[in-house]
Amino acid sequence: MLAPGDRLPAILILALAALALLILIGPVVVVIVTSFTTSQALRFPPPGLTFRWYQELFDPVRSAQIHRAAGNSLLVAITVAAFSTGLATAAALGIARSGARWARAAEGTFLAPLVLPGIAYGLATLMFFSWLRLPPSFWLLVAGHAMIATPFALRTVGASAAGLDGSLLDASAALGASPWRTFHKVILPLITPGVAAGAFLAFISSLDNVPVSLFLGSASNDMLPIRLWGMMETSLDVRVAAASGVLVAVAFLLLLVMDRMVGLVRKMAG
Repeated sequence: MLAPGDRLPAILILALAALALLILIGPVVVVIVTSFTTSQALRFPPPGLTFRWYQELFDPVRSAQIHRAAGNSLLVAITVAAFSTGLATAAALGIARSGARWARAAEGTFLAPLVLPGIAYGLATLMFFSWLRLPPSFWLLVAGHAMIATPFALRTVGASAAGLDGSLLDASAALGASPWRTFHKVILPLITPGVAAGAFLAFISSLDNVPVSLFLGSASNDMLPIRLWGMMETSLDVRVAAASGVLVAVAFLLLLVMDRMVGLVRKMAG
């Protein structure tokens, strides 16, 4: 039992936690409930419930543009996850194995995109690539997204790399193993959970990235967030809520799978 003097602070903390949970979860619940509305436009609370908008969302004819944008976003996200995870793994191992000042500076440089406003970074990438006279393309989208996704991967891979036992690496070298064999047989199995978690975070951060997609996208590389945004502005199409519900469900399921496989929540906390 709490002492009378401790009850008020406990109640206050509980109320603040409930408010924070409401602010975080409330908008998601509103979108999911709205996706089942019988109304012809986005409306909350819905006058009735139906699966109609999910049926239209998966219709290959009525939602062909959404499917094409989703395919583009998925392809970019997979490519970004592979590239960012490889880059983050190399950087994390170099930083973890070095005690020099440049290692700490390099880590700060890799994490810098996280502190920049997204819209400012998107505009900066557009101006930079325009200065290089590079037209919008799939690979420019990958490059822009990778700079945002790499810090997420670096954090989880770096946590795993920091826990490596240096004596294992020294023993491998003493037994005549090449650097590549040491990496393949010793290092990679030990950091695989961090690498897998980093790839997941890089994939998710790329899939729903709006600023970079807005500035670097084109008619031939239509991205899902921009397609949904345009539908919101022009018609308040309920399929936007249905697509959001699908994305929430997929992200939640992937999160559960990754947490069960590699302890994603622990890696993020580390």
